[in-house]
Amino acid sequence: MSAPVIIVGAGLAGWTTAREFRKLDSTTELLLITADSGDFYAKPSLSNAFAQGRLPAQMVSTPVAKMAETLNVTLLSSSRVQSVETAAQTINVINHTGSRTLVYRDLVLATGAQPIKVPLEGNAAEAVLSINSLDDFALFHARLQAANDAANGLRPQVLIMGAGLIGCEFANDLAHAGYRVSVVDPGPRPLATLLPPEASAALQQALETLGVRFYFGATISAVNTAPTAAEAPGLLHATLVSGEILVADAVLSAVGLRVNTTLAQAAGLVVDRAIAVNARLQTSAAHVYALGDSAQYASAVSPLSAHGSTLPYVMPIMNAAKVLASTLTGTLADLVFPLMPVSIKTPALPLVVAAARNGLAGGWQAAEAGVWQWLDDNGLQRGFVLSGAQTAQRMVQSKRVTL
Repeated sequence: MSAPVIIVGAGLAGWTTAREFRKLDSTTELLLITADSGDFYAKPSLSNAFAQGRLPAQMVSTPVAKMAETLNVTLLSSSRVQSVETAAQTINVINHTGSRTLVYRDLVLATGAQPIKVPLEGNAAEAVLSINSLDDFALFHARLQAANDAANGLRPQVLIMGAGLIGCEFANDLAHAGYRVSVVDPGPRPLATLLPPEASAALQQALETLGVRFYFGATISAVNTAPTAAEAPGLLHATLVSGEILVADAVLSAVGLRVNTTLAQAAGLVVDRAIAVNARLQTSAAHVYALGDSAQYASAVSPLSAHGSTLPYVMPIMNAAKVLASTLTGTLADLVFPLMPVSIKTPALPLVVAAARNGLAGGWQAAEAGVWQWLDDNGLQRGFVLSGAQTAQRMVQSKRVTL
């Protein structure tokens, strides 16, 4: 019996690769290894669940048993890959039963990324939460539910570290659900690296209308429990570098993600900002592939790196998984990314962003109200931002972009 195709990671990248593979090959043994339960859910939906009143258990779209049965996948849940030996084509896996060595025909690394942890002082620094999985969301949900139960008629206060995409989406979602929300960011405005200043200002105004309070040019230095017994149990005091103290029932860190490259580096794979892969998703080792948040795609050409760019969004995963499935089943194909505009889940001001490639020279120009175009130094449109009702121009603007 031949060795199986092994996928490490049960996020969107891992399960989508399994699904696309099974469309082309129904018989080859497919083994999926995950550190969590393996239940399938849409991670992007975590940042708009509170306004919809969805509980953690309701976020699972397909239980893991059903996924495994439908796709004819052997699942190792609550298991971690400790090491990869690319020459021998083996991995070492550990779980509650011990460790064992498995042989692979092909190995797919879909190991994702983990939230960046900002070093903080204070006796409650460990109480700062991040949301990058359903388990994280369940913990945050429980924290707010406990604060709700202890409140005296006031909705809990949530302090968010970071005014990037995830921070703004959670700010919108929580404020719409009735929570009192504050956002702290060292930058000058929300989504400062993604939006032109006018669009950023419009987003800030829309979120402030919902009650969100912003503290720009600010960072948190310490988080402590409330010093007096008169305050509600579990209340936190976040101290800004300026000395100002913000009170919150929960502190949510949304300052970004760091790619999980430890396993790949230990295996001797080429790693830049993420695991470097070529146009067929192959790493620097034969029979080892990567995609998703953990991959740096050569197909996503960038002047900043010979290894291309990372693309931490849904559509790149869907495109990459189809090409990888084709490669794994013997039909070689090169990955070519189309234009992939991103819808930002801020209903207070809907936004669609098609970012220009990193490192290109150029800048934003306002085309009309709610429409900004990114033009390079030759006058070619390389990206766009649409806001409000202008998001209906998504297809029109997409056709004008030169990749």
